[in-house]
Amino acid sequence: MADPASAPRIDVPELTAFLDGHYADIRQLTRKHLAEHPEVLRDQIEMDPDDFRERVLEVVQEFAATGMLGVGFPEEYGGGGDIGASIAGFETLALGDLSVLVKVGVQFGLFGGAILHLGSRAHHEAYLPDLVSGKLLGCFAMTESGHGSDVQQLGTTATYDPEAGEFVLSTPYDLARKDYIGNAACHAHAAVVFAQLVIKGESEGVHAFVVPIRDEAGKVLPGVRIEDDGAKMGLSGVDNGRIWFDGVRVPRANLLNRYADVSDGGEYSSDIENRSRRFFTMLGTLVQGRVSVGGAGINAAKVALVLAVRYSLMRRQFGDPSADEEELLLDYGMHQRRLFPRLARTYAMHFAQETLVAELHEVFSTQAPVGDEAAEHRRRALESRAAGTKAMGTWLATDVIQECREACGGNGYLAANRFAALKADTDVFTTFEGDNHVLLQLVAKGLLTDYQSNFEELDQLGMVRFVSELAVETVVERTSAHTLLERVKDWLPGSDDPADDESGLRDPSYHLAMLRWREEHLISGAARRLKRGMDRKMPPVVVFSRVQDHVIACARASVEREVLETFVAKLEELPGDSAHRVAMTLLCDLYALSVIEDDKGWFMEHGRLTAERSKAVTREIGRLCRRIRPIALDLVNAFGIPEELLQAEMLVPLSGMPEHDG
Repeated sequence: MADPASAPRIDVPELTAFLDGHYADIRQLTRKHLAEHPEVLRDQIEMDPDDFRERVLEVVQEFAATGMLGVGFPEEYGGGGDIGASIAGFETLALGDLSVLVKVGVQFGLFGGAILHLGSRAHHEAYLPDLVSGKLLGCFAMTESGHGSDVQQLGTTATYDPEAGEFVLSTPYDLARKDYIGNAACHAHAAVVFAQLVIKGESEGVHAFVVPIRDEAGKVLPGVRIEDDGAKMGLSGVDNGRIWFDGVRVPRANLLNRYADVSDGGEYSSDIENRSRRFFTMLGTLVQGRVSVGGAGINAAKVALVLAVRYSLMRRQFGDPSADEEELLLDYGMHQRRLFPRLARTYAMHFAQETLVAELHEVFSTQAPVGDEAAEHRRRALESRAAGTKAMGTWLATDVIQECREACGGNGYLAANRFAALKADTDVFTTFEGDNHVLLQLVAKGLLTDYQSNFEELDQLGMVRFVSELAVETVVERTSAHTLLERVKDWLPGSDDPADDESGLRDPSYHLAMLRWREEHLISGAARRLKRGMDRKMPPVVVFSRVQDHVIACARASVEREVLETFVAKLEELPGDSAHRVAMTLLCDLYALSVIEDDKGWFMEHGRLTAERSKAVTREIGRLCRRIRPIALDLVNAFGIPEELLQAEMLVPLSGMPEHDG
């Protein structure tokens, strides 16, 4: 164990402020309101699902009344006019009950976000004031039983009737029913419905409509059929449901028409002529939900780490038989190995998410004209980064929560210690707002096409088109991995010298060079495989299927490189000799070396890691864990989770056990 006297002295409130960053005020306000409702965590365990749904609704409406949930909407409609702040507040809600978080996300992120970003001023005036205050409850009806990620192929239709000046919404077959729709089963009075816009017998593609589904008394309206999705793995406080439409009529004005409109007489018009580009421009405005879910996953991981680290500083087990007391769990090297690399990854993802939110706020706060190529390229880059960060952030939550649960032994299995809810409620994060593997395909396509016109199609058919159209030679030339291989030797201290296996292991230039080289090599390799398949006249669908694992590997490597670059840049914001700079550098080094260790087989296969240097990486990770041990409690406490939300029975000191012997 490292000498505590040599460890950096952490000022926990100061480090919390550093982590909270630009949006410290909204994060602190959210923590304050969460701390005032800690009983919701017990209600989730003790109440039956129907009662808990009503309890969650009550809490969401209480939060809405404070104004904290509307900060992302324009001030003229009761909001705060700050999109970045709204995401920061939403992420922070993940420190509490996650049914509350998802209910908020459905109401203010999905339903409200669709009206804000896809609607015109008339829609804003008609809906936003009541939506922001929580008086108008809504849902976001995109996903269908037969179509999830493949949104362009949705089956629901909205046929324009020019004589009546109305759209007629229909569910033409059972798999076209809207499914898994949060708020639909009980509480929503209106839905933003995504449907094929049909004019004169021809579809103009998927568009969004505001459709009333219940009256003021809560009774389902004629032509609308709603069914509860039933019991789920988690999120018992969210009323997911299925919706069918049987000739439901809505006025022409209910088309959310920021990007396309239909005249009284049934003439379709849009400033974006290309149908595919128009669809993905509309869909791209909803990236806020994807960013929010990734941030929520990262914050849920923080809760698990606080619980596991604190417990490991109370629980004693085995140890020196001649000693008076047993050893603390956190003093075992394996326990440190289980928790600290995950702590480092969580810090790394926190900073990556912070950078992503800042970028999203800037992009969406700048109103660029339709067709502005620079603005469009920036939005594509944002969508790609959001996809990768969401995938890695939600997988982080799944991994960290499971490992922390196991690290707490049988206590981790008890519902009273929060892990049951954390595991069950976050599990769906990996598949909603985009299945993670599909999202990584989006990232890879961005890498391989440099954001060309077909970049955004997520479905398998889109990937097949991509394979058949890709200018592979350009990609190979652009990555130039073979050239990079020669240059990278100068960046990798000790990589070719078995006698000097530990030199430069904590040099950020070494870490960045390794991850950059891996990414470039994988991109080039995937492109060459695609070209080889096409040169052999294989069907594009077969080519893609055979290369899909390489495509996903490209994306993972790219995101991990991007996360490391963000972490390294974040260190520069701290004074060079400060204790916090020392602590963050330890975590940054641990993150980088853990990524290299996790993929050491690949690095060794490709000549970037000798067997001896691989062992040196493992030894250095052990040393870093020992150096982090004395400050581990401070590092998790800096997440700022209110004590009221850490109501785990296992953290109540037992007779003869010390409290947080850090």
